[in-house]
Amino acid sequence: MEVLSLQSGSSGNATYVESQGVRLLFDAGISGRQAERRLAEQGKNIRDVDALIISHDHRDHTCAMGIYQRKFGIPVFVTRHTYHTTRRRMNLGCINDVCHFTAGETLTFEHVTVETIPTPHDAADGVAFVVDDAHHRLGILTDLGHVFDELENAVTTLDAMLIESNYDESMLRRGPYPQFLKKRISSPRGHLSNIESAHLLQRAATTRLQWACLAHLSEENNDPSLAIRTHREVLGAELPLVCANRRTATGVLHVADHVDAAGADLPEDKQETFGFR
Repeated sequence: MEVLSLQSGSSGNATYVESQGVRLLFDAGISGRQAERRLAEQGKNIRDVDALIISHDHRDHTCAMGIYQRKFGIPVFVTRHTYHTTRRRMNLGCINDVCHFTAGETLTFEHVTVETIPTPHDAADGVAFVVDDAHHRLGILTDLGHVFDELENAVTTLDAMLIESNYDESMLRRGPYPQFLKKRISSPRGHLSNIESAHLLQRAATTRLQWACLAHLSEENNDPSLAIRTHREVLGAELPLVCANRRTATGVLHVADHVDAAGADLPEDKQETFGFR
């Protein structure tokens, strides 16, 4: 299984997952041109994507879903409530191929299933995802609100995950955001902090888990080196970690068939971060 974060953060989110000919995009928060170019740089053609699956209605996850459907012919999978809420908030244009699912439903694309997990994030009908190709299980877990029972149960079954690590508590507290926004971010309907993410990963870090990619980092209230350091203080040095980039793609990551092969498939520029150089 191949995983490519095309961008992750409040400026836009999109994640590509490929398994034996099934190609999926999760969220459409960057332009069609950016998505097409970043995939092409890795030898991928966006027109080969089988489905675009939307997590929730916020603009940094949905703003280009109409473009992806019209320009590239990708069918859009989205809950009915998320779809209609998004249409009320922004002009998505004509979307001719929409498939509605219910939060909690499992979607099937040939040999790949996508489990949708309802989240308490302050969205219309938000979900997180577990992608399963019968050999590997990948979590795409952002905009979570807080750590909840179904999330804790899911992470113990994963081989790899993109996990929200949005803010450092001290940076948020001392930072420039107005008080109402600080409360929203740190509330049970906001985002996970570095320390919350680290403790969730600690509970998930079985021998099965190959790597974790820290995602949706705040530009104002976090820093990649600080996020990694916070996780290392909780997890130790063994679990490979990397941070998804807020502005561009974060090379192709592989979910390997064997845990001890995980590092060999990492891009060279990621191996030092993961402890393989």
